[in-house]
Amino acid sequence: MSTLLIKNGTIVNEGKVFKADLFIENDSISKISDEINCAADKVIDATGLHIFPGVIDDQVHFREPGLTHKGCIASESKAAIAGGVTSFIEQPNTVPNAVTQEILEEKYQIAANTSFANYSFMMGGTNDNLEEVLKTNPRNVAGIKLFLGSSTGNMLVDNEEVLEKIFSSTKMLIAVHCEDEQTIRENLSKAKEQFGEEIPVNQHPVIRSAEACYKSSSKAIELAKKTGARLHIFHISTGIETGLFRNDIPLEEKMITAEVCVHHLYFSEEDYATKGNFIKWNPAVKSATDREKIWEALLDDRIDVIATDHAPHTLEEKSQKYMQAPSGGPLVQHSLITMLEFAKKGKISIEKVAQKMMHNPALLFKIEKRGFVKEGFFADLALVDLNSEEWIVSKDNILYQCGWSPLEGVGFTSKIVSTILNGKVVMENGQINEQPQGQRLLFNR
Repeated sequence: MSTLLIKNGTIVNEGKVFKADLFIENDSISKISDEINCAADKVIDATGLHIFPGVIDDQVHFREPGLTHKGCIASESKAAIAGGVTSFIEQPNTVPNAVTQEILEEKYQIAANTSFANYSFMMGGTNDNLEEVLKTNPRNVAGIKLFLGSSTGNMLVDNEEVLEKIFSSTKMLIAVHCEDEQTIRENLSKAKEQFGEEIPVNQHPVIRSAEACYKSSSKAIELAKKTGARLHIFHISTGIETGLFRNDIPLEEKMITAEVCVHHLYFSEEDYATKGNFIKWNPAVKSATDREKIWEALLDDRIDVIATDHAPHTLEEKSQKYMQAPSGGPLVQHSLITMLEFAKKGKISIEKVAQKMMHNPALLFKIEKRGFVKEGFFADLALVDLNSEEWIVSKDNILYQCGWSPLEGVGFTSKIVSTILNGKVVMENGQINEQPQGQRLLFNR
């Protein structure tokens, strides 16, 4: 048995902030009390530090297999651990796409050997793999992912009959990327008429417009209501979409939930002038007004989860002209500190950060014994100094394989001091344990 005692920390959990000691035995929290004095293999003095549950990022693209020149499960999960992210749910648009049970399981095998964080992978749906989708095990797979806007390979689901069959045939959570493909194509055609092949990046939110997002999201919600499907809409990027979601019932009773990503809370279309393709995401970063309406929906609980959509590309790829540059960017190392910086500025409370980044992903996906600082739960924790000396995001401290961040040059006054995963200290003062410790997530369903 291994034991770990954390003394004098300030715990942030379930809407409360309180000082307590934590005693960890093997992989789980065995005791939380005002004062614990007993022998332990390791003792951490957490005086001045806040203890959060580890972040659960419900949407990342770690690029393995097939796209490992951009990143891999090992490199990106290591960056996650450095950022206090202890669990991730990865998406199926790798190469080959994870659209059969065999390919999906191969990804799990890679993670079992190389992941520094706890992991789960989404099963991908297409226009012609319903039989494979229905074989998915709800106990050890996070959910089904559908792209209702253009994506990698054969993953655009645009056959309405198939879509309704998937929605009506599975009780598993269905996560969707919502952008209306026809609207995007029409907008792109207009942009080409105006600019030729030299479309400027500031046209990205015009091409991948609010209308395209709303049309697709509202349609998905209508279908979910018709079929009784459990629907989760990824990366809300517009103000108009926020009116589609409810905050008058508890999260556990919601059949339709929503996520926002850090970049849609942080950037606006004004930032294309300085950031260019480095903030080119799908769906697009839109107006400052959209951003504020998303914030309102997050704070009043119409939006349930904060994630990253972490999607690294090489500097060379991102440095191409707008039409050639891929969409997506790396954020998993900096998501928690970004939200804590917002908290320090009074935009959101630290309790709300814990709710949206740790508690709600666990509840929404029904993840077993994670997402909370509770006795009997896995000891997945982030120890944070909320009053650190300012430090700057730079190429010297970025751990993403791609070597860049859209937040380069930004200063932060919070720091992840230690990350604990399954009861083991896996990162301490910037030093990461080089032995992967990630476990496969299980789900109470």
